[in-house]
Amino acid sequence: MDVLVTQSLTLFGQKVSYAELIGQLCALAVVFLAQRRTLWTWPVQVGATVLLYAVYVSANLGGLATRQVVIFAISLYGWWAWTRRQDPVFGVVVRRGTGIERLALVGAMVLGTVAFALTLDALNASWAPWPDAWIFVGTVVAFAAQGRGLVEFWVVWLAVDAVGVPLQIASGLYFSAAVYVVFAVLVVRGLLDWVRTADRQRVNDTALNGS
Repeated sequence: MDVLVTQSLTLFGQKVSYAELIGQLCALAVVFLAQRRTLWTWPVQVGATVLLYAVYVSANLGGLATRQVVIFAISLYGWWAWTRRQDPVFGVVVRRGTGIERLALVGAMVLGTVAFALTLDALNASWAPWPDAWIFVGTVVAFAAQGRGLVEFWVVWLAVDAVGVPLQIASGLYFSAAVYVVFAVLVVRGLLDWVRTADRQRVNDTALNGS
């Protein structure tokens, strides 16, 4: 792993470690796979977390590094959950969150960010504790919602990307910043696809219950 972190290549005039390159490409693949609701989403995510953990530790971004550990655990949960929520036509069953679930997502984002930012600051674990914390908490919330098949997880990802791009640039991780921009495009596509699927599923469920 040390070799992948210390060895690099030059892309667009910037040095990019092999760990960052492979890890971010895997992370991009996760968004693509999640849009298609395939179980391959989760094992690819596991690989990405291992590589990106090493990258963020070397960049002294404690929040981003810690989130990889949490994502690893949530990925195992999501993998397990998706194997049990299959539909023969639509793949993994997806749905819109209820009002209470949406409030819970917002509450978790706000309260989690405050608590984790204060923790990072107290431990001197990040030079940018507030955006670092926002990205960490948003990622955890997004993956937890994704594991439950909630359409809103894509919206949370957009909120993460909005902060992630400037933070990566400020950290000198220009390739990762570019990847975050691509993330945003894929996230919008994924959101539209999941919304259509959830609506179609709801219409089918209503028709079945009505009959």
